[in-house]
This record gives sequence, structure tokens and C-alpha cells, in this order.
Amino acid sequence: MEELVLQNLLNGDTEAQIQAAAQLGNLNGKQRHNLVERGVMLPLISMLHSQDFETIEAALFALLTLAFGSERNKSWILKSGALPVLINLLQCQSKALIELTITAFMIVSSCKENKLSIASSGAIGQILEILNGDYANANSNGMHMNKNTIAISTQARLDSVATLHNLSTYHQIMPSLVSAGVVFSLLQIIRTCQKPSQLVEKSIALLDDIVSSSKSALKETAATYDAIGALVETIEEGSSESKEHAVRILLFICQSCRENYRGLILREGVMPGLLQLTVDGTWRAKTMAEELLLLLRDCSSYGRRHQQSRNEVIEQIMQEIDAEGEEVAGATALRLLARLGRIQWNI
Repeated sequence: MEELVLQNLLNGDTEAQIQAAAQLGNLNGKQRHNLVERGVMLPLISMLHSQDFETIEAALFALLTLAFGSERNKSWILKSGALPVLINLLQCQSKALIELTITAFMIVSSCKENKLSIASSGAIGQILEILNGDYANANSNGMHMNKNTIAISTQARLDSVATLHNLSTYHQIMPSLVSAGVVFSLLQIIRTCQKPSQLVEKSIALLDDIVSSSKSALKETAATYDAIGALVETIEEGSSESKEHAVRILLFICQSCRENYRGLILREGVMPGLLQLTVDGTWRAKTMAEELLLLLRDCSSYGRRHQQSRNEVIEQIMQEIDAEGEEVAGATALRLLARLGRIQWNI
């Protein structure tokens, strides 16, 4: 079968090529390795240039099959010339092909050798446009585009975020991600998508990684309209993992310029959510919530922590919370803070 697959891909007509591409999935790892050594990548990539949906789909599935579990094959796919045509597919094809192409980018971007070439190709901007929904649907007459925008599936959006995450692990690519608008795109997801959800979890985790590595990304996050509100909302309504990332980002923002952001964070009503995190958050979330609570205090002696136990303030608050029970309503939380006379939370 191995020889037949190769011959049909190299010399067969369209139908034979489609069947041969599908048969790649039935071969074992050694057979697929042999086919790659014998040049099977080139005819598959040539099939991507077709105007026929079925041909392109078969070639994409075959390339994904070859890439699965093989860093070498992931690298060879791009070295064999797939990158320009993959970008073209993101721009010009139907929803189904766009989503399959995004999956391909997610897989090949996990290979270290591919990251810089993908980042320098313009693919980041295309992926962000798709993530934002700023692309057009293919019409029913073929592969040409009309002006009707469509929404991609949640899975495709997850694959898009995963691709961006893969690229973000290469430090040299971070400026390209930020300049392309990744912060805005992630904040839009965090602000508009239902919580808790996997898409919000993945998006806020990536935003956390980015703002912790890029001062410009942190500054943009703090300055983006309703970003702080969206992070506060995540602390209140998100999953445990999302809450942890949200409080960490708010902590970064407040630490970057307490004078500018302390009041903004307080005005968004962060206190009840922070107090609840100190009760039932993850260990890291509790620690960061306590740190942010201390930053938000209106206390001129904030910097002299060696004169006061770091947890003293929180311990007093927690004694009150324990007396009320773990489910602390917003009004109760603010009342507890007001009763601690030596701590002021003036905005």
C-alpha cells in the first residue's frame, strides 16, 4: 500500500490523489516516515493549491496525519513550502477550510524550528482577524469571497489561542504578538464570552503570560477600555484557574503604577471578589489576592512591611468572614472593611 499511495500522489489524477491522501492515515509510523523520506510532502502541498474543496481538505488531513507526534515532520511541512499556501487558505477559503487550516497552524507552531518563520510570515495578523471574527465567508459559487462575515466554531477559536500561545513561548516573537493586537483580542474574549468557559480560561492564561513578559502589553491592558472591569468580573464569575490569572494581572497593573490604578480597580468593585478569593481561591490566588488587598489600602506606610506582618490585615478580615460564613455578599464584605477602623479603603 505504501508504494501505491506514493505513486497515486505523484502521478494519479485528482480522485486518485484524494484517495491516496486518505490512505495515509491507515499506514503505520514507519511507513509514513518512509513516504516523507521519499518526497510525499511536495505532492500534498501541491494539492493545497487546488480550487477543489475536497482536494484541499484531503491534503490538509494528510499533512496533519504526518505531523502528529513528529517534530521533524512538522518542520519539513514548512520547509517544503507549505507556509504561503496555508496563509492563503486563511485568507481565501471557506469556513471549514479556514478552521482546518487553523488546526494545522496550531500543530506546526508547536515545533520550535517553525515559530520564527510563522511569526515573520504575517500569519499572526491573519489568526487574530479570524479570532476577532473579521473575515468573510466563501460564497456558494466557489472559493471567491463575499462580504458576509461568519463566526468560527469555539474549537477553532481555541485552536487560534493555542497557536498564539505556542508562538508566545519564543521570547523574540513577543513584540510581534503585541504589535499585532493580541492584547485587544484576548481582552475582547474575556470581556464578552460566557464565564466560566474554556475559551476564557485559555485566553486569560495567555494574557497573563504576555503581560508578565512585556511591559508594553501590561500598559496596553491597563489602558484598554473596560479591561479592569472584565478582570474583576472574571474574579467573580470565572473558573478557579481564570480567577487566579485575573488577580495576577490586576496585581501586575496595580504594582506598575499604584497611584494611577488603585482607584480604578476599587471603583470596579473588586473588594468582594478579592475577599472571597482569600476564602476559597487556589493557594496562588489567595496569596495574590492578599497582596492586592494590601496594595489597595489607603495607607501612607504601605512600603514599610517589615513593621507589620504581611497577613495581619487579612487575618482580621478573615475572622469576620468566618463569623459570617464563607458566602460573603458584596455589602457584607464592604461593611467588614469599614469596621476595621485603622484601614481605609478610600477611592
